Amino acid sequence: MSAVDYGREALDFIEGLEAYSKVPDAMDALEAAFGRFGFEHIIVTGLPNPEQHFEQMVLAKRWPAEWFRMYTERNYVRFDPVIRMCRQSVNPFEWSEAPYDAEREPGAVEVMNRATDFRMSRGFVVPIHGLTGYEAGVSLGGVHLDLNARSKPALHLMAMYGFDRIRRLLDPRPTPPALLTPREREVIAWASQGKSAWEIGEILHITQRTAEEHLATAARKLGAVNRTHAVAIAIRHKIINP
Repeated sequence: MSAVDYGREALDFIEGLEAYSKVPDAMDALEAAFGRFGFEHIIVTGLPNPEQHFEQMVLAKRWPAEWFRMYTERNYVRFDPVIRMCRQSVNPFEWSEAPYDAEREPGAVEVMNRATDFRMSRGFVVPIHGLTGYEAGVSLGGVHLDLNARSKPALHLMAMYGFDRIRRLLDPRPTPPALLTPREREVIAWASQGKSAWEIGEILHITQRTAEEHLATAARKLGAVNRTHAVAIAIRHKIINP
């Protein structure tokens, strides 16, 4: 696909998500959209703390049943270097970028090797970190993937919107558009253009800390788990223009 096609893929996918009222239908849409990039398997999940079981945190998945059984029964979540990096990074990454010591971490070696048995030799993860400490991720796996500097931003955006739609379908309580202050709308609008808190502060002649506080307050009002999620909600409710 060309650079223009990546953007069109993402926008077409996002525009179509609101049509789905059931999780399986939304997951069908995710499977088809990500499949065009070569991904064969998808999981949308929260990250468990030591007292939680991985299977209790999964929001939706399209994993081989045998792989999910093996992953949960062998407690691979405790050794998985991808999960570890998902907790540590706010930026999307390829599975191959998740570091581990092959000599000192046999569990990490095992989980990565076993994944290849189920046509998951490569993958891409979009971490999701909530304002209240909630941790989640959208993980995509396959073999022959279209991953490059142009496709990754589109995949990031698609995964965030997909996560938001799945989350709302599982918790369908109506959330009317929040009343943001003019300043909060400004900072969210600049955030939607990819500006950092420091850059927003320079543009609006406020401190970086003040910009961060406005972003955090706007996200809380919108019920967003993080800044990217807040931008998605604000665009969806036409609080700001894309």
